[in-house]
Amino acid sequence: MRRPDTKTGILLALVCLALLGVMPVLSNARDLRLDALVFAFALSAWQVVFAVPLFAGEMVGARRKGVFAATWGPGRKRRALVIALATGAMFGLSTYLYVLGAEKAGSVNLAIAIQAYPLFAIAWETIFLGRRKTPLELLITAVLLATLVFLATGGTLRPSGLSLWFLVALGVPFLWSVAHVIIREELMHTPVTPAQVTFFRVAISTVFLGLMLVAGGAFDAGVIRAIFVPHAIALGLVYYLELIVWFHAVRHIDVSLASSITAPWPALTMVLAAVVLGEAVAPYQIVSFAIIVACIYGLTLASLRRGPQSAA
Repeated sequence: MRRPDTKTGILLALVCLALLGVMPVLSNARDLRLDALVFAFALSAWQVVFAVPLFAGEMVGARRKGVFAATWGPGRKRRALVIALATGAMFGLSTYLYVLGAEKAGSVNLAIAIQAYPLFAIAWETIFLGRRKTPLELLITAVLLATLVFLATGGTLRPSGLSLWFLVALGVPFLWSVAHVIIREELMHTPVTPAQVTFFRVAISTVFLGLMLVAGGAFDAGVIRAIFVPHAIALGLVYYLELIVWFHAVRHIDVSLASSITAPWPALTMVLAAVVLGEAVAPYQIVSFAIIVACIYGLTLASLRRGPQSAA
């Protein structure tokens, strides 16, 4: 396995920034009469299609075949299977919430809500990996949390203004952060490759979403037709590219640092949403975004000053 390289990780995170900025707009550019769950399944199916070539090529041409070359006991195999199924289900649910959140809360609100990702990532790294935070980091985190409340209440800070769809959108970074912290540990301590992680993630996600459709009695001919919707194909490709680039990035840098680098991507979403979708951008959204980005960079600088910290 290649040694982590910070410059490579930063460059890959910047590529993710561009891809992330396009995704909410692609989701809302579809015919919104197409059900969110059906569209999520369709784009996930295309992710599998796009993931197959790299996965198959790695299996055929690589000397070392990642997880398939590992010699594990029964207990370790069961752990790997449980992690794959659990994180795949998390990603499947997050894809549905992503599409639903973009549709109901708006692509700009979804984009800004996802900026809560570092908040969740920091929490999990503190709880599960024992990475303690300084008083300054805790203060910045409190400001970040207050700004999210400001955004969720439509800039009023009143409970009556709370948007339930914004809370749905917050489910996306919550699920992403849990799954990514778990997967990064697997990437660092097992021979599994980013291509394998990505393929298993999208395959399990697609099956999970398919089972949701079956359970709801909604898996019909309309689902098959939705697979060939151009926006599903395009978003499936962009989402897959973001995933594979992201998993390569977090092999080189911490999840919280990678997410901090991608922080400005909602600015791209704002521009595209206004130009392509005609979506209005409210002043409170711009203010919230500016404060959140400042907080994220503040957390990044505080973390870099503190230096690397081993788990307790």
